[in-house]
Amino acid sequence: MNLLLEKTDKIRLIQEGSKLPYDLLLLADETIEAIDKYIHDSEIYIYEREGETLGVYALQMFDGESIEIKNIAVSKTCQGEGIGQRMLLNAMEQAKDRGFKYILIGTSNAAFRQLYIYQKVGFEIYEVKKDFYTKNYSQELIENGLPLNHMLVLRKQLND
Repeated sequence: MNLLLEKTDKIRLIQEGSKLPYDLLLLADETIEAIDKYIHDSEIYIYEREGETLGVYALQMFDGESIEIKNIAVSKTCQGEGIGQRMLLNAMEQAKDRGFKYILIGTSNAAFRQLYIYQKVGFEIYEVKKDFYTKNYSQELIENGLPLNHMLVLRKQLND
């Protein structure tokens, strides 16, 4: 898989006050209310091809040495093309260039594909937030046929 951007592809920071791509953000988070809890304190990057937004990720400062990817999503029609990995690598570059030591990302206990991709680019499981989904969402959430219970937080050291 070629992880270089195609000639017509670009990843860019969207300006504050721009329309947010909720259709894509909702692929990685369950509700607009959940997204709104973090999105306005985050930097939003979009992946574009020929003017069409195909992906999005949100970065938020976690603490003085860590930054967190709060949301990362790729249009269903473009999944499997390497766009997610390109955005992950871009997020890691952004964090490293700004002097952060670690980058974090959280996902559910049932997000097999995401867990594979995150570990493939060097993230390691760092923390388990027990019962995160059952405590924070009123309805039961299902992914890959399994109930979402725990959030797995993965971390990657950036100064290797």
